[in-house]
Amino acid sequence: MFRTALRNVLAHKARLLMTVLAVLLGVAFVSGTLVFTNTISDAYQKSSAKGFDQVDVAIRPEHPAPSDDSVGRRPKLTRPLLDKAAGVPGAASAIGVVNGFTAIADKNGKLIGGGFQSQGGNYWSGEDGGEDPRYPLTGGRAPHGADEVAIDAETARRAGYKVGDTLRLSVDGPVLEPVVTGVFTTDDGNVAAGGSLALFDTATAQRLFHSAGSYDEIDVKAAPGTSQAALRKALDEVVPKDVASTTTGRRLADDQAEQISAAMSGMKTGLLVFAGIALFVGTFIIANTFTMLVAQRTRELALLRAVGASRRQVTRSVLIEAFVVGAVAAVGGLAAGIGIGAAMRSLMGTLGATVPDGPLVVSPGTIGTALLVGVLVTMLAAWLPGRRAAKIPPVAAMSSVHAKATTKSLVLRNTIGALFSAAGVAVVLYATTMDGSDGQAPMGLGAVLLIIGVFVLTPLLSRPLIAAAAPALRVFGISGKLARQNSVRNPRRTAATASALMIGLTLITGMTVMAGSLQNAIDKMAGSAIKADYVVTMANGNGLSPDVEKKLAAVDGVTDISSLRNAPSRVDGRTEFLTGVNGAAIGELTDLTVTDGSFAVGGARVVVDADTAESHGWKAGSRFRVSYEDGEKGTLTVAGVYEGNVMIQGIILDDSALAPHRSDARAMQVMVKTAGGASDAAENRLEKALGDNPAIKVQSKQDLSESIAQMFTLMLNMLYGLLAMAVIVAVLGVVNTLAMSVFERSQEIGMLRAIGLDRKGVKRMVRLESLVISLFGGVLGIGLGVFFGWAAGELLGSRMATYELVLPWGRMAVFLLLAATVGVLAALWPARRAARLNMLAAIKSE
Repeated sequence: MFRTALRNVLAHKARLLMTVLAVLLGVAFVSGTLVFTNTISDAYQKSSAKGFDQVDVAIRPEHPAPSDDSVGRRPKLTRPLLDKAAGVPGAASAIGVVNGFTAIADKNGKLIGGGFQSQGGNYWSGEDGGEDPRYPLTGGRAPHGADEVAIDAETARRAGYKVGDTLRLSVDGPVLEPVVTGVFTTDDGNVAAGGSLALFDTATAQRLFHSAGSYDEIDVKAAPGTSQAALRKALDEVVPKDVASTTTGRRLADDQAEQISAAMSGMKTGLLVFAGIALFVGTFIIANTFTMLVAQRTRELALLRAVGASRRQVTRSVLIEAFVVGAVAAVGGLAAGIGIGAAMRSLMGTLGATVPDGPLVVSPGTIGTALLVGVLVTMLAAWLPGRRAAKIPPVAAMSSVHAKATTKSLVLRNTIGALFSAAGVAVVLYATTMDGSDGQAPMGLGAVLLIIGVFVLTPLLSRPLIAAAAPALRVFGISGKLARQNSVRNPRRTAATASALMIGLTLITGMTVMAGSLQNAIDKMAGSAIKADYVVTMANGNGLSPDVEKKLAAVDGVTDISSLRNAPSRVDGRTEFLTGVNGAAIGELTDLTVTDGSFAVGGARVVVDADTAESHGWKAGSRFRVSYEDGEKGTLTVAGVYEGNVMIQGIILDDSALAPHRSDARAMQVMVKTAGGASDAAENRLEKALGDNPAIKVQSKQDLSESIAQMFTLMLNMLYGLLAMAVIVAVLGVVNTLAMSVFERSQEIGMLRAIGLDRKGVKRMVRLESLVISLFGGVLGIGLGVFFGWAAGELLGSRMATYELVLPWGRMAVFLLLAATVGVLAALWPARRAARLNMLAAIKSE
C-alpha cells in the first residue's frame, strides 16, 4: 500500500501541485513569522543585556500601595542614599541615574527617532570629574552647564552633527539650543532601534526632568571578587524598605528580556493568526483535491478492496499520499519562510525602523513547528476523503456506481449547519448586549460557530444563490446555461471552493466596516465635545511644561485657553484622577452634554462624568471627601454631571484648587480658542510661539480626525496585505477545483465539442462557472463581514456614545469586484486546457 500511495503521488504531480502551493504558502507565513520575531527579539535582548554591563545592583524607588488617605506617592532617591550605597562593603562605585524624554531635531527641524525612543539622561562625571563608564566618549568632552549636551554617535551620524554644533531639542515644550560638546557610544536598546539619546550634566538633567536633587535610579558596581547577590544583600541592610528596593543586574537583564518577548508576542500572535487563516483556507483546497482524486480512482480503490485491501489500508494509502504532499510542502514552506523572515527584517530597515545587529535566528522550534503544521494540516484535510473512499462497496465502485450523498446525509448536514448557524447568531446577538471587554469572548465564540454553520450550509445555499444569477447567465447562451448547471452539479465541491474565498472576504469586510464606523464616531466626538480650535500635545504623549500655556496665551488672537492637568486622589477608598482646568475658560473650549446641574467649575465646585457619578452615587449638589496627592484632605461639591467620552472624562475642577496639592505641574494637553477660528495663519502663530518645536503637535479638530484616520488606514492596509495571503490561497483553490473538474468532465466536454460547441464556447463555460462560484463566495463573505462588523460595533458602542454603523458601499463594491476578478483569473488556465482537449480522445476517455 505504501508503494501504491507513492506511485499515485508521482502519477498526479500536476494535480497535487496546487495543493502543495497552498500548504507551502501557509507554512511559509508561519515559519517566516517565527524567524522574523525570534530574530528581532534576540537582537533586542542581546543589545539590552549589554546596557546592564555596568550595573551589578540597581536601587529603584518603591511605589507604596495606596490607602484610604494616600495615593501612594513615589519616594525619591536622594544624594545621601547614593553616598550610603557607595560606602557599603563590596561596592566599587555608585552612579545616580536621571532620565526622561528628550526630542532632538535634525538640521531640517524634524524629530529624530520615534518619539517614544527619544530619550535623555545624565552624564555622571562623579566627584573627580571623570568619564562616565556607561557612555565612552569618541569625541569631545562631557557636558557642563545648561547650555551643553552630549549625543550618541548614531544620532550624530544620522543627523550630521559634530562637536561644536548647536542643536535644537525639547524636553517638555520650550525649545533649547545647547552646544554639542561630546559624542559617545552606547548599547542602549532604544538607540539601537533608531531612537536618540542626549546627555546633560547631572544638575541640568535633574532640573529638566523635574527631579531636582534626586535620582530615578542608583546603579551600584561591585568590587572585584564580590558577587551580585552578596552586594545586593549588603545594600538591603542600608536601603530603607519603604523608600526603595534592590535588584541585581542579571535580574534586570532577564526582566528586560521578558518584556521584549512579551512585546514581540503580540506581533507574533497577530501574524500567526493570519498564517492560520491562510492554512485554514488551504484545508478546503486539500480536501477538494483529495476528494476528486479519490472519486477519479474509485475503480482502482475498489480493485484493491477486491484483492484483499481493508478499509483501513485504503484510508492509510490516502493519508500516506497526504503525508508525502504535506512533507514536501512543509520543507518548501520552511525554506521560503526563512527567506520571508530575512526579507521582513531588511524591509524594516528600508522603512526607517532600525533593528540592532544580530544573526538570523532559525530555532529548532521553528523547524519543528513548520514541518508539523504542514504535515498535520494536509493529513487532517485528507482524512475525510480517505475515510469516505474506504466506505465505497467494491462491487458498486467497479460498476462505476459512485457513492453519492444520500438524502439522509444531506438532511443531517443541513440540520447540523442550521443548528450551528442559529447558535452562532444567538451568541453574537447576546454578546452585543454585554459591556465592553466582557462581550469579547462570547463574540468570538459566536463568530466561530456561525462561520462553521454557514460553511456546513453552503451546499444548500449554493443552489438558490447561484440560481439568482440565471438571468444574467442567459445572456451568454448555452455556455451560460451549462456554467450554471456545472456550478450546482456538485454542491459540496462548489461550497468548499467558495468557502475559501468567503473567509478572507468576511474578515476584510468586517474590519473595513468597523474601521469606517469608528472613524465616523471619533469625528463626531471631536466635533461635539470640543469647541476649542486647537489641541496642543507632546508628540510622544508626555506632559507639557507650564511655559507652553503661558507662551500660547500671549499669542495674538487667542481668546480662551486651558491646560488639562491630571493628579491622582483617593475618594471612597478608590483612586480617582482629578483634572485641573481653567474654570473660567473651560466652558468656551468644550461642548459636553450636561445631564444634571450645570457645567460650573470654580473653587470647591466640580463637574463629574456620568459613569463616575453613578459609581459613587453622586448627583448635582452631592458633597464628597477627597485625599489629594500630597496627603491633604478636602471637600468638593458636584456642580454638574456630564456625558463623558474617551477624550474628556472624570472629575474636573479649577486648577487653582488642585495646584497646591499636585507634584507635577505638566499638562497632558492645552486647548486653545482663537478669535478667527482655525486657520493656517492662526496655526502658524501658535507654532512660532513654541519655537517651531518638532516635539509638539498643534492640531485642529480636523487634524485630530485625520491623524486618527491615518492610523486606521495604516492598520487596514496592513490587514489587507496580510489577508491577501488567504485570498491568494483561495485563488489556488478555484484554479485547482476547475482544473480537476475539467479533467473529470473530459468526456462530457468532448461530447459538447462534437455536437457543435466551439472552443470559445467551452472557454466561456469554464470562465462563467468560475465567476459564479467566486461571486457566490464573495456575496457570502461580504454578508457575514457586514454582520460581524455591526455586532462588533454594537459592543464598542456601549463605550462610545457617538458610534453608529457606517456601511462602506464603495469598498464593498470593490470587494465584490475583487471576487469576480479572482474568478476570471483563476479560470484562465483551466478554460484554456478544456478548450484544447482533443474531442475524439476526450469522448473515448473514462
